[in-house]
Amino acid sequence: MTAALLVDLALALLLLGAAVWAQRLVADLRTLPPADAPTGGQVSVSVVVPARDEEQTLPALLRSVAEQLPEVHEVVVVDDASRDATAAVARAGGARVVPAGTPPPGWTGKAWACHTGTAATTGDLLLFLDADTVLRPGALAGLLAAHTRHGGLVSVQPHHDVVRPYEQLSAHFNVVALMASGAFTRRGRVRASRAPMAFGPCLLTSREDHGRAGGHEAVRADILDDAALAAAYHRAGLPVWCAVGGDAVRMRSYPGGPAQLVAGWTKNIASGAADAAPSATAATVAWISAHHAVAVGAVLSLLVAVTGSGAPLLAGSPLLWAVAYAAVALQLRWMLRRAGSFRWWAWTLFPVPLLAFDLVFARSLTLTVVRRSVQWRGRDVSLAGSRSGEGVA
Repeated sequence: MTAALLVDLALALLLLGAAVWAQRLVADLRTLPPADAPTGGQVSVSVVVPARDEEQTLPALLRSVAEQLPEVHEVVVVDDASRDATAAVARAGGARVVPAGTPPPGWTGKAWACHTGTAATTGDLLLFLDADTVLRPGALAGLLAAHTRHGGLVSVQPHHDVVRPYEQLSAHFNVVALMASGAFTRRGRVRASRAPMAFGPCLLTSREDHGRAGGHEAVRADILDDAALAAAYHRAGLPVWCAVGGDAVRMRSYPGGPAQLVAGWTKNIASGAADAAPSATAATVAWISAHHAVAVGAVLSLLVAVTGSGAPLLAGSPLLWAVAYAAVALQLRWMLRRAGSFRWWAWTLFPVPLLAFDLVFARSLTLTVVRRSVQWRGRDVSLAGSRSGEGVA
């Protein structure tokens, strides 16, 4: 066996190992039960929406909630010092508006808004929804069926509606969020002692279980309140069950332009990177590293084929990198179809969104290490001393 063939074999095994390891993290990308699943009887559901400058997104959410069967008991929008017409839009949409006021010392804005909203409601079940989330018909029935079956905290990562070309650059961020959560491995292979993760845009729980876990007061200092809330449920001996939105729960992230997308993902990476389990982090890093290796190998192979230069820099044969490129693109396609409505070029030309991921990650790392804070919705989100972190509402 020649040295070149040995190099190809070694590289192929490394790339295959990274792909298989990553695939195990998303082997169970389950969705909510069907709308006609039993819901366990009539219960009253209070919807709590923490909102800061959400006049553009609230109408779609409130319309979607009003169309649900069974009907919700009440909708409370907590106005977190909005600088736009959030409160007026919420009232026009049939919601009761509760001002959040200034968070007490030691509270993040979103945790305080959720705490305030909880205190203002009376339903048996609490459904926390981000303002840019939309429930399709039957979504509430599916959520109730999941809660009846699993109890504790039901968490859904919405299916991302990707509209404008720049939003396609979120491709790797969406997949990394699912993988690093560790929430979608086959349940039989997950240790019962492992602290779970949750997704903040859509959370359903009973008021009783919310109190047993300490409520949002238990996560008042955590910027990544969803992950911290899942850990609080775990400490209280309560289950956490996660799903992806599929056709039931959807959202459009960062419609305000590229600057908003960069700011949002900078915040999420800076504050959430340390919360993933070590094994999930290692697998995610290996997967991302494999994408970089394939992108570089494919580009160098193309350069050698077109110009005849660059051969000394190329490890592995052009055939290896061509096959690896196709395999990476197809696996990414499979993942993206379950994460959002990404277009064909987001996976076919995956080095482009991968470069966007690298640039935002570098920016996030710089702000995390140097400034110890990031900007989001006109606020400084401090990372100094926080135990985790997704942002304020």
